Amino acid sequence: MTQEPQTEPAPQSDETPPAGRSRGLLGSSGIFAVFTMFSRVLGLARDIVIARYFGAGPDADAFFVAFKIPNFLRRLFGEGAFNQAFVPVLSEYRQKYDTRSVHSLVNTVAGSLGFVLLVLSVLAVLGSPWITAAFAPGFIGDEVRYPLAVEMLRITFPYLMLISLTAFCSSTLNSYDIFGVQAFTPVILNLSMIASAIWLTPYMQEPVLALAWGVLIAGVLQLLFQLPFLARLNLLPRPRIDYRHEGVIQIMKLMAPALFGVSVSQINLLLDTILASMLETGSVSWLYYSDRLSELPLGIIGVAIGTVILPNLSRKHADESMDAFSRTLDWALRSVLLLGIPAGLALCLLAEPLVATLFHYGETTARDVFMSAQSLRAYALALIAFMLVKVLAPGFFSRQDMRTPVRIAVIAMTSNMVFNLILVWPLAHAGLALATALSAWMNGSLLLRGLYREGVFRPQPGWGRFALQLLAANAVMGGLLFAFSPAAAQWLDFDLLTRMAFTAALVTGGALTYFAVLLICGVRLRHFRMH
Repeated sequence: MTQEPQTEPAPQSDETPPAGRSRGLLGSSGIFAVFTMFSRVLGLARDIVIARYFGAGPDADAFFVAFKIPNFLRRLFGEGAFNQAFVPVLSEYRQKYDTRSVHSLVNTVAGSLGFVLLVLSVLAVLGSPWITAAFAPGFIGDEVRYPLAVEMLRITFPYLMLISLTAFCSSTLNSYDIFGVQAFTPVILNLSMIASAIWLTPYMQEPVLALAWGVLIAGVLQLLFQLPFLARLNLLPRPRIDYRHEGVIQIMKLMAPALFGVSVSQINLLLDTILASMLETGSVSWLYYSDRLSELPLGIIGVAIGTVILPNLSRKHADESMDAFSRTLDWALRSVLLLGIPAGLALCLLAEPLVATLFHYGETTARDVFMSAQSLRAYALALIAFMLVKVLAPGFFSRQDMRTPVRIAVIAMTSNMVFNLILVWPLAHAGLALATALSAWMNGSLLLRGLYREGVFRPQPGWGRFALQLLAANAVMGGLLFAFSPAAAQWLDFDLLTRMAFTAALVTGGALTYFAVLLICGVRLRHFRMH
C-alpha cells in the first residue's frame, strides 16, 4: 500500500535536530570545502600515479573511457538529477509532515532507486561492447583500446549503482545540514585507486585492469562508509519498492527533466570524449588530465557552495521566505566570484607549470604536458561559468521548477555541438575544451537571466564596488604570476623538488597577494557571513 503523508506537522521532539544549521552558510560551505580540497588534492595524487604508470597511451585512453561512462551517469543519476529532485522533496516532507512520513519516503526511495540501478547495471555489463562503441566510436577497430575498454567497463559499470546509492545517503545527510560526510567520501575512491595501481598492477595480465578493480572496490567501501551516519539520524533505510508512493512520484517527475538541467556540463564533457576518441592517440588523456585540474577549484568552490545552498533554499521556499531566498543566491554569487575568478586566472597563467609539476613523470612526455596545457587554458575560461551553473541551478530546483533549466540546458548543449564541429578541426582537442567553455557561459548566463526575470533573484546593494575590488585584486595577482613564473620549457628541465617549490611559491604568493589587495580595498570576512 502507498503511504500518504501525514497532514499534521511533526512534533519537534520527533525530529532529529539539524546538525549543522547553526554554523550558517559560510561555516557549512567552509567545512565542505576543506574536506573537498583534501579529497581533490588526493585525487591529483591519484592522477599523478596513473600518469606515472600509464602516461597518455592507449591503455590510459581505454581506462579513462571505461571510468568516464559510469562516472558520467553517476553525476546524472546520483549527484546530479537525483540530488536536485530528492533534496527539495525531502526538505518539504521534513517541514510539513511527521517523522513517520519522512522514514517512509527514505525507505521507498532507497528500494525503488536501488532496483532500477541494479537492472541498469546488469544490462550495461551484458551490453558493454555496444556501450563502448557508442561512447568512444573512435575506438572501433583499434586492437588495443577497444577490447580493453570493453573489459574494463564490465568491471567499472556496477560502480554506478554503488555510488548512486551513496549519493542518496549523502543527499539525506545534506538535508539535515551534515555536509562533511559527502565531501570526505571521494577520499575512499582516490585511496582505492592509488592502492590498486601500486599493489594490484603486478598481478594483472593487463596492468591497467587494476585501476578498474580499484574503482569497483571503492564503490563498495563508499556506500558502507555512509550508513553509520544515517543510523545516527535513525534514517538507516529499510528498502521497499513502491513506485506509487506520492513522494517517489514527485521525485520522478522532478528528476526526469533535471537529467538535462543539472548535468549539461557533464554531457558536454562526454561529447568531448566521443570526438576526442576520433583524434590522435592521447587526446582522451590530455582532456582528462586538464579536466581534472579544473575540477579541483570547481569542487572546492562551486560544488561546495551549490551543495550547501540547495537544502537552505528549499527550506526558504517551503517557508515562503523569498527575500531570504534572494539574499542566499546573492551570497552564493559573490562567494563564487570572490574565489573562482582568481582560480581560473591562475589555471590559465600557470597551465604548463601545473601540468608539468603534477604529471610529467614516468610515461608522460613533454608533448603530453604541452597538449594538456592547451585544453587546460580553455577549461580555465569556463571555470566561473561552471561554478555559476552549480549555484544558480539550485535557485530553480529548490522551487521544484525543472522546466526552465531544462530548456536552457538544451540550448547550451545544442550550442556545444555546433561549437565542437566548428572548433575541433582547427584546434583539435583544445577546440573541444573551448567549445565546452563557450556553452558553459551560455548556460550560466541564461540561468542568471531567468532567475532575474522571474523576480526570484534581486541583487543586493554594493555590486559595483565589489566588482572594482575584484578587478584590482585579480590584476595585481595576475601580474605577479606572469612576472615571476619561469618559461614553460624551463619547467620540463626542473627536477621534482624544484617544480614543487616553484609551484608552491607561486600559488602561495599569488593567493596572499590577492587577499592582501582585497583587504586593502575594504573586503572583510564578516561581509560573507550569512545564516
